Amino acid sequence: MFKKLAQIKMLLNYKNSEPLGDFAILKSELLGAKVSPQVAAKLKAVEGYHPPINLDKLSQYPPGSFGREYADHMQANHLQPFNVSPELEDVAKSNVFALRYAVTHDIFHVLLGFDTSYAGEIGVLAFAVEQNYSKLLKIGLWIAKLLYPILAPQQIQAIFTNMNKGRYLGENAEFLLGYQFEEHWTESIAEIRKCLSIPPIESLQNCTITAICS
Repeated sequence: MFKKLAQIKMLLNYKNSEPLGDFAILKSELLGAKVSPQVAAKLKAVEGYHPPINLDKLSQYPPGSFGREYADHMQANHLQPFNVSPELEDVAKSNVFALRYAVTHDIFHVLLGFDTSYAGEIGVLAFAVEQNYSKLLKIGLWIAKLLYPILAPQQIQAIFTNMNKGRYLGENAEFLLGYQFEEHWTESIAEIRKCLSIPPIESLQNCTITAICS
């Protein structure tokens, strides 16, 4: 009980602070976001790994590069990377999943071709669930499946289409959460997708999941 109270107090202190990664990690700590031993083993490659992300620098990369595509997405949606302050280094090391999931969330949007609408968010969430990152995400998907159609009734068809696409992509792609994306900003995003077994985005447009899987 006292540990939870301390976590809540720390979370409230960091709610409106920078970097944004601090709040994301503390929230995951409070909710008890844990992973299986199998997933933890796959995350060894990114343990303690969270290099700062500079959008201004990435936006200067050539069009079509991974870094430029990510920077364009972030700036178009008025988003900031989830960087982590030195004060929370120990917390970040103790919960690799919380850190990596927060840092890579917007990267997943770019690689998988999902926008930031409710339909886009459920696509990314379904992908993460299919990759079996955490039981907590499965609960989140169940809630989203019930809640999002109510919050955005005009997106109902897209919500369920993207949920199926996310599951399909998650089943067939490499384990993305353990990949050091930050080492590949200068590379072509098409090559990154190919390397990670993610099909070209245009092949997923204007088609049903039945067509994708056939």
